Amino acid sequence: MVSNGDSSLRPGSGPWAYFITFSCYGSRVHGDSAGSIDRDHNLWKSPLLSENQRRESKERSLMTDPDYCLAEPDRRIVLSALKEHCRFRGWVLHAAHVRKTHVHLVVASEEKAESILGQLKSYASRALNRADGVRRKRWSNHGSTRYLWSARAVDDAVGYVVGQEGAPMAVYVNPRRWQEGFKS
Repeated sequence: MVSNGDSSLRPGSGPWAYFITFSCYGSRVHGDSAGSIDRDHNLWKSPLLSENQRRESKERSLMTDPDYCLAEPDRRIVLSALKEHCRFRGWVLHAAHVRKTHVHLVVASEEKAESILGQLKSYASRALNRADGVRRKRWSNHGSTRYLWSARAVDDAVGYVVGQEGAPMAVYVNPRRWQEGFKS
């Protein structure tokens, strides 16, 4: 793996890349009908939590801000901020898709996935705060940090982010990815 901005992947002792997802504040709470994962039910390929109106109601009552959703201009701002931060940090951003209620990224770096997740959420928040002058909760706590251990896994994650997430909204695919033969 690389962290110097070079778009080539070299497997080392860690994962080749990370598939990172984070959600907008209030877009998914434990117990809602969309299903979710909590700290007690987070094993690989385990089923989502079942709908539980009581739990959903309790979690919504603890929210300190209203639900947040990314409008079209906000999605462009977030995508630009994510690309800028990855470039600044020397991370390889393979793909990103900023949707109304969540964000997916495939990023290669030698840093820990959890650190990358936190930095990207912070950087996106600062960009939105500058753009609209409003400071508020924009993201759910934590997010998903899947480790990708092979070129095939990276390709699969990029394919999902770019082509299997519904109608494209604010999407980025690293152009050098395809030119330099990343397909496995």
